[in-house]
Amino acid sequence: MTFWAKILEVLDARMEEPPIYGWFHLLFFAASILFGVWLCRKYRQPDTRLVKKILLIISLVSIGLEIYKQINYSFSYQDGITYDFQWYAFPFQFCSTPMYVGLLAGLLPDGKLYRALTAYLATFSPFAGLCVMLYPEQVFITTIGINIQTMICHGLMISLGIFLLGSNYVASEHKTILPAMSVFAVLAAVAAVMNEIAYFSGLLERETFNMFYFSPHCEPSLPVFSLVQPLVPPVVSMIIYVLVFTLAAYVILLISMGLHKVFRKKPPVEVEQKEKITV
Repeated sequence: MTFWAKILEVLDARMEEPPIYGWFHLLFFAASILFGVWLCRKYRQPDTRLVKKILLIISLVSIGLEIYKQINYSFSYQDGITYDFQWYAFPFQFCSTPMYVGLLAGLLPDGKLYRALTAYLATFSPFAGLCVMLYPEQVFITTIGINIQTMICHGLMISLGIFLLGSNYVASEHKTILPAMSVFAVLAAVAAVMNEIAYFSGLLERETFNMFYFSPHCEPSLPVFSLVQPLVPPVVSMIIYVLVFTLAAYVILLISMGLHKVFRKKPPVEVEQKEKITV
């Protein structure tokens, strides 16, 4: 076995498939929440420079792990080194977008676009992470590195949302969802264009390619949405998709608003009475 084949073998080290809500799953789930809380407590009033630094670090870690995933999926070392790109795992699913959005936000100057991107990372990103962390049955396999990769990447999405909303860097208010929704709509449109290119290029004749899992040319697979998608035109199904996912991200925002109200410190009774007397 060649040196590179041995490297690939190490990257493909095996383990028993982790059970849902087993120690492996719960360890990473808890770590993602604790890391987000730790960031909030350490950086109570973060400035833009610090936030950009954190966004870049998290995005680069996620991209590095995604590169490992693509190498692991595409290379085989059984009969010499062979390469076959797995188009079904092309890294532009909903859960992949936070690493690109975070990288772009980390490089952009402060402005409307930057604020829209951070609003997306504060709302849609934790929703994307929770989709997997709450029910990771379809992502757990027998490869150690891939299981670690998926837990870290999805866990960081939750951590980032907790940090941005918990520190109030992204305001926990109703209007925050609007720029976040705009970013998601653009990303969904890009995914739709990619799905059409895959269809007209003939790629679907030999490969699976279904970005955001809403391609009208592939078998519907998302829960509930798979029941609606065949009944309406593709444009309508995409609008429904964007609205439903926005609603879920909005719930994340509402939870944050509620928590801010609960944990907002009230002035002592003596101070309140003194202020009333003064007035």
